[in-house]
Amino acid sequence: MRAWLRESLSRRSLLWGGAAAASGSMLGSIAAGSRTSHENHGDHSVVTTDATPDGSHSAHGNMITVGDVDATRNGFDPSSLLTDWDTGIVSALPDGRTLRTFEIIGEDKEIEIAPGILFPAWTYNGRVPGPSLRVTEGDRVRIVFHNNGSHRHSIHFHGIHSARMDGIPGAGEIGPGEEFTYEFDALPFGCHLYHCHSLPLKRHIHKGMYGAFVIDPDPTRHPELAEVARSRLLGTPENQGWQEFVMVMNAFDTNFDGENEVYAVNTVAHHYAKHPITVVRGKPVRIYLVNVVEFDPINSLHLHGNFFDYYDHGTTLTPTLRTVDTVMQCQAQRGIVEFAYRDHETGLYMFHAHQSEFTELGWMGMFDVVEAAA
Repeated sequence: MRAWLRESLSRRSLLWGGAAAASGSMLGSIAAGSRTSHENHGDHSVVTTDATPDGSHSAHGNMITVGDVDATRNGFDPSSLLTDWDTGIVSALPDGRTLRTFEIIGEDKEIEIAPGILFPAWTYNGRVPGPSLRVTEGDRVRIVFHNNGSHRHSIHFHGIHSARMDGIPGAGEIGPGEEFTYEFDALPFGCHLYHCHSLPLKRHIHKGMYGAFVIDPDPTRHPELAEVARSRLLGTPENQGWQEFVMVMNAFDTNFDGENEVYAVNTVAHHYAKHPITVVRGKPVRIYLVNVVEFDPINSLHLHGNFFDYYDHGTTLTPTLRTVDTVMQCQAQRGIVEFAYRDHETGLYMFHAHQSEFTELGWMGMFDVVEAAA
């Protein structure tokens, strides 16, 4: 009897049953005749839909959140986070090299991670994930970190730097009200991340203190693959031919029992199912994919109806995996995913974790493949 009761009151039933009843806004069937509209988010658009016209929301047994999260209250919109690159304040060093300066503020903030589900996050710049920092290989990077939070925090960058810039206790960790400046050269090029390294580490990461850190390759350093490098260098004509998105796979332990109840990309459960990402059929797609899910050892990405090339950690200009439709990542693993829909029909194409549990608890979205951007 006790074993049965424990199973009945599992983390899943507590969130999707009890919390749903409390908020009146969680799981349920989606009406087939609901509204569809396009929203403009800078250089890309998304389709807003309570249900896809072909009933795609019925996939996975109607396991999808109902309603929408208040992006204004949160202070960030997952649709905008896809392309919201922070390139810093640019200046020149005496030796002519580029210096990029960033300011990051650590603060406590309550955020909404699914309709009606609030989470007491620890954030960088008031958002989860933190700002997506993007620099060029060889740049000097300076990050001024202000800790306005209630706990000791740091910023640990995955990359090459000195020990005193490591962002760990004794080397860049600071208390509430304090400030520290991290400085290093941007190496190696690739798709990286940063996160708090204060103890207990799993709690500081899980609470929301992480973000993407992308170092674009300098084409002059890679003459044998200069055109490929230019296609990754933000702002070049070659790069503008790509549709680039940053996707940080994350999850949330809402009752603090060491297990996750909500899974997502860029924080809000099922956001890209309700607001599909518009993709122009004739242009290739590049995803900077980062896994920061705590408590689960493996996460994954699976594309429906397509295959992709994968660059593990993004530190190569040639694929480490070719023509795959699923890739696995452990925590802090990341990579670049490249694919196209040139030979496809237009329409809605699903992407999700291939752990079905993750999918049903929020980690699922759609690409809306169109002939031209709206």
